[in-house]
Amino acid sequence: MKTDTGKSTTTTGSADDASKSAKSSKKKLTATTKSSTKTTSISVEPTLVVRGQPVASAYGAPPSFSQSRFGPLTNAYVLPSGSIYTSVIYEGDAVHFRKPDHNFTQELEIGLPYRFNVALETSVEAFSGTVQDSSFSLEARYAFADWDKIPLNPTLFSEFKFGIGDILHDEGAPTPPRRFGPGGFDMNQSLPDSSEVRLLLSEEFFGRIEWALNTFFEQELGGDRGREWGLAQTVVTPVLLPNEALKVGVETLFRSFSDKTSRGTPYNSVVIGPTIGWKPTRNIRFDVSPLIGVNDKSPQIEMFAVFSVLFGGGESHESEAPASTRNR
Repeated sequence: MKTDTGKSTTTTGSADDASKSAKSSKKKLTATTKSSTKTTSISVEPTLVVRGQPVASAYGAPPSFSQSRFGPLTNAYVLPSGSIYTSVIYEGDAVHFRKPDHNFTQELEIGLPYRFNVALETSVEAFSGTVQDSSFSLEARYAFADWDKIPLNPTLFSEFKFGIGDILHDEGAPTPPRRFGPGGFDMNQSLPDSSEVRLLLSEEFFGRIEWALNTFFEQELGGDRGREWGLAQTVVTPVLLPNEALKVGVETLFRSFSDKTSRGTPYNSVVIGPTIGWKPTRNIRFDVSPLIGVNDKSPQIEMFAVFSVLFGGGESHESEAPASTRNR
């Protein structure tokens, strides 16, 4: 009997030890699970921070090419369907032999389905103490394919401009006032209507270099039938990568102008200079380009500044991640 009782006591002790061991293992498992849960929670947070703000994309284009105006001198691709873009554009010219000319343009553009855009513009000119409404324009734009389906993403742009003011100064090469006679330039001539077509090319290279080139041809339909053709080019790269808030680059503008009396000797000008674009929010942008004339017939200084706002639209939204990570 004593032997049996001893065996029973030993068995009971072993059961108690097993119970304590099981409880200890359960506590360790619970602690490990909690620790694992905390680790998982912490690892998720950086992913949420990196994604940034949603930005409308036009048919697969990066956000920079989905906002109508790429730089002060250039347009690129089209707006997302349903988007509304509005801007105020300032252009100031300091030219030899005459006072500076100031132009203010207000633009409203709407993105339509199937890669179409329509827009209207009104312009006000201030020169030598005279301020006037100078023109009213209707515009249309069409991209031939979704983004990157065709190299350089060609887009066709057309504009019809109604002249509603007067010609306040000569549009040709800088000319001393005495060349126009005792009274100087005749400011009583009405601005003629005109039509313009452009080919817009744009692309992103190496995930960091953004480029746009506009070729244009404009023909006046009355008056001295002025004709202008040329090209504008913008190259920029982001320097503040989070949300690409700040971009810097270079802009160039070449123009060749002639009228019915000077077709064989056109007035050619070239300006070049830096450009800076700043986006304080995903919808608001401010661009400025102070350009310097290259030859003696060019403006001494030509200043462009654009304040723009983009509203809504886009069949899809993408995070505006740094350009260097977009294609990874």
